[in-house]
Formats: sequence, C-alpha cells, structure tokens
Amino acid sequence: MKILLLCQHHPELVRGGSQQVAYDLFRALRARGDVSATLLAAIDAKAGQVKDAAEITGFDGRDGEYVLASRGYDEVWHKSADPREAEAFAAFLRVVDPDVVHFHHFLRFGIDFLTLTRRVLPAARIVFTAHDFHAICAAEGLMARLTDGSPCDRASPARCHQCLPERPPEHFFLRAHWMRAQLDSVDVFTTPSRFMIDRFADWGLPREKFVHVGNGVAAGRPGTAPRAKRNVFGFFGQMVDAKGLPVLLDAVELLRAEGFEDFAVEINGGNPEFASPALRERIDAFMAAEAARPAGRRRVVFNGGYHPEQIAARMARVDWCVVPSVWWEIFCLVISEAWMNGRPVIASDIGGPRERIRDGLDGLLFEMGDARALAAVMRRACEQEGLWDRLAGGITPPADAEAMASAFLSVYAAPAASGRDAA
Repeated sequence: MKILLLCQHHPELVRGGSQQVAYDLFRALRARGDVSATLLAAIDAKAGQVKDAAEITGFDGRDGEYVLASRGYDEVWHKSADPREAEAFAAFLRVVDPDVVHFHHFLRFGIDFLTLTRRVLPAARIVFTAHDFHAICAAEGLMARLTDGSPCDRASPARCHQCLPERPPEHFFLRAHWMRAQLDSVDVFTTPSRFMIDRFADWGLPREKFVHVGNGVAAGRPGTAPRAKRNVFGFFGQMVDAKGLPVLLDAVELLRAEGFEDFAVEINGGNPEFASPALRERIDAFMAAEAARPAGRRRVVFNGGYHPEQIAARMARVDWCVVPSVWWEIFCLVISEAWMNGRPVIASDIGGPRERIRDGLDGLLFEMGDARALAAVMRRACEQEGLWDRLAGGITPPADAEAMASAFLSVYAAPAASGRDAA
C-alpha cells in the first residue's frame, strides 16, 4: 500500500500539533516496512526552504519528505491563488501514484486540492483528518465567538456575520456550500476526539463517513525522583491567543495577591509571532515585571520554544502540566505528552480536555477562562497531601505513534462505520 500524507507546515519549521501528528504517523508507517509512505508539507514560500522557481522539492535531503511552496494563499476561500501549485501537485500525485491520500489539513494547500486529488486519482482512497474546525468556522477554525470569546457550537450566516461583520451573511452561506462541495470528495473523515463528530454532522457532513482515531505520541521517560513538594507548574505549546496563557498569568497574580507564593511556573512555548499584538504586549509586560522582582521572589520562568526531543527533559522539571486553553482544544497533544511523562494535567473543562481527562482521577479541570478557578486548583495542587501521587497513579499511558499507525491502516483498508473507533 502506498500512502501520501499531507500536512500544513513541516514540524521542524513551524511547531504545531497537527503537523507533529502527521509527521509521527509518517515515521511510524515508514518503520513498518509493509507500506510505502510519503510526506508532503505545504509551507510558506517565504520560509526559504525551496528555490524561487520550484513548487515542490525534497526537504533537507530526507527520503520521502517533500515540501510545497505556498504563495499567495487565499485565506478567505482557502484555496491556492497560484495555478502553478495545482499543476505541480497534480504532477506529484501522478508520480507518487498513492493508493491512499491522507490530508491532515487543507491550509496552505487549498481545500480544492481534495477535488483535484479525486480528478487525478479517481481510484485512490481520500482520508481527511479534522484537527480543528476550519471548514466550518471562518474565524481561524476555532469556533470561539469574536464578540465575547465564548465557545460557539454551531455556524450560521447570521452568527458568523456577527463575528466577522465586514462579510455579509450571504458570504457565509456560499462559503459553507463551497467547503462542503470540496469535502464531498473525501471517502473517510477521522477526528482525534469524539465530540467533533457531532459538530461536523450537525453542519451537514455524513455521520457515517466519520471514524474516531486518537492521536499517538512519541514515548516519554517518566521522571521518578520523589520531591517533597509538588508545586511546579508547566505550560507547553504555542504562545498564541487560543492557548490561554493570560489565564495562567492572571492566576499567578491572584495567588500572589492572596499571599501564596510557594509555587513556580515554567513557560515552554514558541511561535509568539502568531499571537495577537495584545497578547505579545501582555507577555512582554509580565516578563518585564517578573525580571524586576528580587531573584528570590520570581515565580515564573520563560524557557522559550522546544523541539519534540526536549519534551521529556522539560516535563521532568515540572509536576503539573497546565492547559488553560480558551477554545475547544480539539485533542490537545500536550495532554498525551504530559501523561507519557507521568505528569497529571490541569486543564480547561471544554472540548478535547474534558473528553479525555477524568477530573479527580488522572487530572483536574477548571472552568475555561476563569483565572480565579485556575488559581484555586493550583493552590489545591500544592497543598493537598497525596493528590499528585493519586492522580499520577491514575494515568493510563496514551497511545503511541505505532498504535496510531495501526489504527489508521485499518481506516485506509476498510470503509467507515458511523462514529466507530479505529483505535
């Protein structure tokens, strides 16, 4: 079986959950020996990884890894604005001639690449994994209302116009029709969390085409050194607005206002260039204020971005992983990374985290966006004797990349059943 995997960005150029999952799947499939796997990542041409005249080229001299230079991408209709990219992709499909084409995103390619794939390879099996709600939601696929930041559970022309008033309601009617028309080429949809299936089915996609496949994660090295206190919290992920870092920073300030300072927070995050100006200003102001404190009263450390091979070492420095996301957080790969390294998770009670974490058994949940609730949970985590040991002992190791590959191979080979699990 020949499998072509497509993802936005390459994880070595831009870190992110969907591209890391696609890359881990690619490597796991390559390691099996009974299938042939090829990876194509759509990258911003400005990244300088391709020649000016090239559309698709090999990546870093690695076998089976390629990048497509995305130029002038249409962020509104999610399609390529350069016909040369479509021509290069069609030629690439003919050369690779895969049995399965697995899209891990349409961003930077264009959603119309789905129908292009169907035209070029009419017999190929097309699989699409939804890592967010970009098809449904025009506001960066987050399904979070721009009017007040609250979660959105459905799209409609009127509701979408409220978030993006510069576009008329009719635009969103046409957008939904365009998106569903392209997605009609897909044979099987997969989602890393089960709650997503209801969202897409309510939006109009056939429920019987959906399969739940959880994301796999690279193996970790759980730290075993006992500590007298379990009071070190870690944030891991992209420093973008949806990840909710200000909620954690506000919780730190609330704890200080209460006179409680027996804790530490380590911020591990990259891609601040993708954050809003307001968030960057908030982070910079907090960092400046923290640096101005006497050394003995500093509680927050900013460690910067990290690569996958650094996760275990950084997890070993903390006791708790905090996920203060302010959107649905589809799967939240960092939860798996924390569990793989034996760390309980404190997370917003929404979407993927709420589906995955058993509150009080293997982690703790708090109301999304509520810094006071997070501060209370953090203080409880520091002060309640035996809590860390009980929650750490309740963790079930998540699926690894090899298990994920096996689950997807069953999807590639068999038709979907309504809402079934492949993993």
